[in-house]
Amino acid sequence: MPPADARPGEVGPGQVGRHRIDRLLGAGAFASVWLGFDTELQDRVAIKVLADNWATDLRIRERFRLEARLLRQVDSPRSIRVHTVGSLPDGRPYIVMEWAAGGSLRDLLDREPVPADAALRILREVTASVAELHARGIVHRDLTPGNVLLCTPAHPPPDEGDPPTEGDAAPASPASLRSWATGRIVVADLGLAKALAVASGLTVRAGTPGYMAPEQDDSMSMVDERADVYGLGRLGQRLLRDGGISAAVAAVLDRATERKPAARYRDAAAFGRALREAADHEPARRGARVARTALVLTLTGAVAAATIGIGVWWRERPAAEATDTTGRISVRLPSGWQARGSGWAGRPGNDGRLAPALVIAPDPRRWVTDADMPGAFIGLSDTPPAGGTAGFLSERTHPQCHADPMRTTHRGGVEWTVARYSACPAGKPQIVEAAGLLPGGSTVAYAQVTPRPGDGADVVDDLLGRLTLRTP
Repeated sequence: MPPADARPGEVGPGQVGRHRIDRLLGAGAFASVWLGFDTELQDRVAIKVLADNWATDLRIRERFRLEARLLRQVDSPRSIRVHTVGSLPDGRPYIVMEWAAGGSLRDLLDREPVPADAALRILREVTASVAELHARGIVHRDLTPGNVLLCTPAHPPPDEGDPPTEGDAAPASPASLRSWATGRIVVADLGLAKALAVASGLTVRAGTPGYMAPEQDDSMSMVDERADVYGLGRLGQRLLRDGGISAAVAAVLDRATERKPAARYRDAAAFGRALREAADHEPARRGARVARTALVLTLTGAVAAATIGIGVWWRERPAAEATDTTGRISVRLPSGWQARGSGWAGRPGNDGRLAPALVIAPDPRRWVTDADMPGAFIGLSDTPPAGGTAGFLSERTHPQCHADPMRTTHRGGVEWTVARYSACPAGKPQIVEAAGLLPGGSTVAYAQVTPRPGDGADVVDDLLGRLTLRTP
């Protein structure tokens, strides 16, 4: 019988060798991970089992086994330890691994902001782990917050309580920020990794949008260590986005996330050295002030730019807050900007009127026609998209422009899916589409932002963070 926590329609193992299965920890496209109990060693473990629908695919089975071999090959405190491998009675392979009781970095980021000093420590630990992979000829190819784990003791030490028994309940609370600041951080899920000797030529498209290097989306491209450097840069931008980042550290992350592999650091070790030098040279606590000063000094016509430049407005003290006629959309306006409540044309609300919307720009009436004017359209719809936020954005593509992989960002209490289009041949040179579900899941928020050329992801993210959006 499968454990009680198995998802509907999913058949999970009840016993794996000497390991009793307690509950489902998570499931992905290729495998599920279960919390188990080693009856001989009296300890909890994580057991990864290949999904039954892939059991007959020899290529997937080999990739699954490769993960265990790679982890054993690395054999480092910075990687999840493998205890054993085997096969279920139905033939599906499984891997018995160390259980990361502290949860994932994704859990931490969803729960609370991470101060700059702690964020830098986490990023350095992840970078050191990836550098060990690169030193052994391994490319991870899927560096995301969900694959960065914290290993903490699964049970209290003997002097704080009795030894665990088979019936003990597993801890369910995620680790605190303090634990992340001192604990053992590991990189997991090498299922997408490949030895460098076989990572070129016709590679399988693999990775997570938002963290996946552009070349990973091209089956004819060569994937090497620089793909992981891109992932590390994206992780750094996600960790350090909430402030406290120095101009020097920001420059390191920008180089790591260059579109062309040749423009990035050659491997994780080189990235780590640059990150350490940048952080040591310019303390993170001074970063926000230094970045503001550098930005203002390098802009031509700083006073005019503060009025109409999207490269400056998000760092300025807002002049006023604008709210649409329904009271459901509020935004802290940049100095010199205005708002116009246009309503969402072609999208009626539940009351038969146009759904709430605002256009914000230095001149909202000229925003659509003036290709050089930055601005944004923000709208709310109480008809949630059937395909989720990614499906919603897939209906709003710009085929004539260059498209970046979709990414996610948590701003203003909303998990946004973001798609960026650049090098557009006509009209606005750069367009960013963003969509997110408000709490409750029945209202979709939509933003179309047109920043100035050269502005990075932080400009869009900071705009989304200035929104206050309300359900009906």
